[in-house]
Amino acid sequence: MTDNSTRLDHVVLWVRDPVASADFYEKALGLESIRVTEFAAGKVAFPSVRLNEETIFDLAPLTMAPRMDVVPDAAASAGHPVNHVCLSLPGEDFDALRARLEERAVPLSDFTHDAYGARGKAKRSFYFRDPDGNVFEARHYE
Repeated sequence: MTDNSTRLDHVVLWVRDPVASADFYEKALGLESIRVTEFAAGKVAFPSVRLNEETIFDLAPLTMAPRMDVVPDAAASAGHPVNHVCLSLPGEDFDALRARLEERAVPLSDFTHDAYGARGKAKRSFYFRDPDGNVFEARHYE
């Protein structure tokens, strides 16, 4: 990439079982797992999943929280201090995601309509949780 504009690079999610979480994100959300084999072999501290070509979710084990001392009191952030993360998808992918989550019996909210977001009003959106309780919103714009 040559464009140096500000972008979201990664989000770190605290998880109980990074391998199981990677499996959920890969199979339920359709995201590509990264470094799962290396994590399972003890070669890297955590695996990730790729949201798009320039953004990943790091799946950090809760056991790392006490070592998270780069900022005072950062270890206390292990848990759920973020309200939710919103994923914007094309309409067809949005419908496919909902279907995959329903197949896995993941509890889903009702649809909301015309919710405001980064690109204006979204046609539809819904909420769900990952296995660790992190809340996600899925939406699509026209």
